[in-house]
Amino acid sequence: MEQRRLGPVVGLGTWNTFGGDADLAERVVGAAFEAGTRVVDSSPMYGGAEASLAVALQGRRDEAVVATKIWSRSVEDGQAHFARQLGWFGRVDVEQVHNLVGWREHLPWLEAEREAGRIGRLGVTHYDRSAFGELEEALATQRFETLQVPLNPFERDCEERLLPLAEELGVAVIVMRPLGQGELARRAPAHEELEPLAAFGVRTWPQALLKWALSDPRVDVVIPATRNPEHARENAEAGEPPWLGAEERRLVERLAAA
Repeated sequence: MEQRRLGPVVGLGTWNTFGGDADLAERVVGAAFEAGTRVVDSSPMYGGAEASLAVALQGRRDEAVVATKIWSRSVEDGQAHFARQLGWFGRVDVEQVHNLVGWREHLPWLEAEREAGRIGRLGVTHYDRSAFGELEEALATQRFETLQVPLNPFERDCEERLLPLAEELGVAVIVMRPLGQGELARRAPAHEELEPLAAFGVRTWPQALLKWALSDPRVDVVIPATRNPEHARENAEAGEPPWLGAEERRLVERLAAA
């Protein structure tokens, strides 16, 4: 699998997947890692996903790039949750301020933890285009090293200003919702409609969607979420070049809109 700034380009999200089911987490994470995935993304907002992920990473932690989040308006609560994350993961490779909540207040202590080596990179996220102006403001401080936003053929607002700004500032981009929270994946075109993409290693519609996002060189990693180990393996295959050209990306967009 190709590697960019955060590691292998197909990661694994944990939103609405295994929650507190550590056995399921072990199966999904195991399949994903066997296929070359290394970046795993979670959040305190995702129920018991962080604790389950910690169990699944036993014996694999040194291989993993753990991206998780602080989601609290209170600095005290955020620090308490970070202490739990250290207990689960030992360190946090990418600590993100979830949905911009309290980002100005959290930055000083997060930067201190990064300086101490307990955090690798600091990032900021949001799912809603109405918050993209504030995301720009956060990035403009040049105190964040990663950005997480949605990108798929139906959600392209980040292309207008955020992706160019991230490129300008050298900020790594994590793509959430590359499958449109599953909605796009469920609307699969006929197999013969995907044949023009076969030369690019595309066998399935989810692979076409993941490859569509990864063919933008400003994107560092996509984090599709799944509860299905086989889907985790199939998703990982989309991380191999060659990448789609403009014509192939337009085909994926047309198929998504059909």
